[in-house]
Amino acid sequence: MEASAARRHVVITGAAGALGRAIASRFAAEGARLALVDRSLQHLQSVFAHPEPEHGGTLLHAADVTSDTAMAPVAAAILDAFGSVDVLVHVAGGFEMGEPTHALSRESWTRMMDLNAWSFVAVTGHFIPAMKFRQHGKVVAVTARAASSGAATMGAYTASKSALQRLVESLSHEVRGSGINVNSIAPSILDTPANRQAMASADPARWVSTGAAARAVAFLASEGAEAMHGQHLVLDGLS
Repeated sequence: MEASAARRHVVITGAAGALGRAIASRFAAEGARLALVDRSLQHLQSVFAHPEPEHGGTLLHAADVTSDTAMAPVAAAILDAFGSVDVLVHVAGGFEMGEPTHALSRESWTRMMDLNAWSFVAVTGHFIPAMKFRQHGKVVAVTARAASSGAATMGAYTASKSALQRLVESLSHEVRGSGINVNSIAPSILDTPANRQAMASADPARWVSTGAAARAVAFLASEGAEAMHGQHLVLDGLS
């Protein structure tokens, strides 16, 4: 554990999902105070029914991460409660198989771009100014190995994750001089209940565990990654 870990304030979006829960557990074990954001407050409360009071409590907030208007009061409440944010982990996003590229609907395109790319802008816009003021901060996004190339009937998804990687790189260039590291993890297939159900015939032992992904996030949020800027840590598993 880092000496400063107990004092760190960590914001996690998409916190109620399988990966979000693993990341929250990892930072909680390090003694950090957590602000957990997801679409449904009821779902958050059911998943995190017993937050750790000895670390000052865990903040639970519902918000649409694709909406700047929805994120504004949530971010303000978090900053008011914490005073500062040391780590922002943007897990929220989405996946869907879509139409062939030549028949791609505007709805599918917009949905994937909003969830996987624009949400990064909507969320970071409210925390980066506070990090710049302190000249310190870590931002970790969850992109995808699939961002590196297109795939059949996945045009909108792969394009949106590629756009997210370009946003991570661009933001990194803009804020690295202010002591802020911006990077991402880029997993292949995560071993989650949803993926096991969707791909019942596949071997999940070849996928990336949420625990392994959480450890990679924790590394990018640590001082050990202080020289890393705008990088995408690819997590292949055995797939």
